[in-house]
Amino acid sequence: MYRTNTCGQLRLADAGKEVTLSGWVQHVRKMGGMTFLDLRDRYGITQIVFNNDTDAALCEAANHLSREYVVQITGKVAERSSKNPALPTGDIEIIASSLKVLNPSEVPPFTIEDETDGGDDIRMKYRYLDLRRPIVRRNLELRHRMTMEVRRYLDSKGFLEIETPMLVGSTPEGARDFVVPSRMNPGCFYALPQSPQTLKQLLMVSGMDRYFQIVKCFRDEDLRADRQPEFTQIDCEMSFVEQNDIIELFEGMAKHLFKELRGVELTEPFQRMPWADAMKYYGSDKPDLRFGMKFVELMDILKGHGFSVFDNAAYIGGICAKGAAHYTRKQLDQLTEFVRRPQIGAKGMVYARVEADGNVKSSVDKFFDQATLQQMKEAFGAEPSDLILILSGDDAMKTRKQLCELRLEMGSQLGLRDKNKFACLWVVDFPMFEWSDEEQRLMAMHHPFTHPKDEDIPLLDTKPEEVRADAYDMVVNGVEVGGGSIRIHDSKLQAKMFEILGFTPEKAQEQFGFLMNAFKFGAPPHGGLAYGLDRWVSLFAGLDSIRDCIAFPKNNSGRDVMLDAPAPLDDKQLDELSLEVVLPEKDK
Repeated sequence: MYRTNTCGQLRLADAGKEVTLSGWVQHVRKMGGMTFLDLRDRYGITQIVFNNDTDAALCEAANHLSREYVVQITGKVAERSSKNPALPTGDIEIIASSLKVLNPSEVPPFTIEDETDGGDDIRMKYRYLDLRRPIVRRNLELRHRMTMEVRRYLDSKGFLEIETPMLVGSTPEGARDFVVPSRMNPGCFYALPQSPQTLKQLLMVSGMDRYFQIVKCFRDEDLRADRQPEFTQIDCEMSFVEQNDIIELFEGMAKHLFKELRGVELTEPFQRMPWADAMKYYGSDKPDLRFGMKFVELMDILKGHGFSVFDNAAYIGGICAKGAAHYTRKQLDQLTEFVRRPQIGAKGMVYARVEADGNVKSSVDKFFDQATLQQMKEAFGAEPSDLILILSGDDAMKTRKQLCELRLEMGSQLGLRDKNKFACLWVVDFPMFEWSDEEQRLMAMHHPFTHPKDEDIPLLDTKPEEVRADAYDMVVNGVEVGGGSIRIHDSKLQAKMFEILGFTPEKAQEQFGFLMNAFKFGAPPHGGLAYGLDRWVSLFAGLDSIRDCIAFPKNNSGRDVMLDAPAPLDDKQLDELSLEVVLPEKDK
């Protein structure tokens, strides 16, 4: 056999045993007549000792080993004279009696260590080497444990794991599809699913009652830290449920994951916040509640004092950073430049310090008397040593989003966004629709199968823009980790929804006739939720990006630099698929 034990398994109780280990050479150190080798596998590291005095040939062979050689070593377990408390195997070492090189290795392009000298691009090109680093391996182990706990929890709640197709029809709503040409149906295309949405609804029509799937989904959209072109959802659907039933069950799953994987016991119910309040007080539908700095609107206090920036604004609002009055003029200028960055877009920032005597000192003092500034201080509940930061603009929604970015930046600068602290909430009562300037029509904020709140259904005919949805997102530390909705199960209401979204009856039948027809055969009330597995793992691992909890991720351009994909097809393949490639001028 190649091994009797793994490199993370042996302890002091095993002293005196003859063992065989196999793995990769992590380090080789020569010290006098001794050579020490750290042998690594997925399970850990064990120190191997070669003694020149007892076996010079074996010691010489060990001296010719290099990093990442794959070797097999046999020897006797012994107590280490110089123990290493940082290693689980740090009390023992193996006195080698034989060495076999199973495979030599070239010098790797970067060090296989937690703190590596490899940049992102080189590590992605050699991802199979990057995965040898313990810090990356631990992320995949966490991902494995999470999927096992998800299955265990959902199985205990009566869910069936059912697979749905990867080759489906393209949908006109939402993000762009990845499409797959069909050789047997020239000129026709499959799409890779953005979500198994309609399929899981059909499973409810079929009487499956409770479905889940840990499923790959695909969206052809611009990338960022929490997005990849392919990602994994914990996708769920339930029949005969209302919104509260779903929220309670999946809040329970979140608490189960926190307890089992992070050792964090969350006993209180998660806060529920209407979407309108999230936008009003935090400028985001995924507010980070690990810290305060709730927005305060200042229109009534600061308008009409001769400061044209405020007098002409449609919105004036601010945040209060507790204990931050020590910020220097240089730091405040840097914050002003931060909000002026093109991706944020504010024109400037006003600040005010609450001084030790309670007076307020502002960057626009000449326009405001102390009585007005005291009113402002009271609106924030500010105290001496606090710093007030104010933004204004001619678009309330846009300015709140800018203030959100400023709030998050201050939270980071003041050390308030601790990755070991968790603030969980549900954002509920989303708008049913949002206006698209590009399409010049109302679009579904979630998807066209979301049920409107019962009390708002009459508004579909008169004021559809005011209709709220039976939709909900779970947010943890400012990250949307999942969301869902109660679904429409009535074919007439679904037809009405398509009408508002600009579908002709013929187009709706062409795209979604299979679903609308299914609703005519006794569809139960149903709803569901999808958690983002990648986001949950990155949250628990304390990562800023989902990339390092995915075995083989894409880079920021959506490319797999290891496989060199996507890549052109040769002419023979294109001919088989009845395709011709016409490149834009800039790509020729």
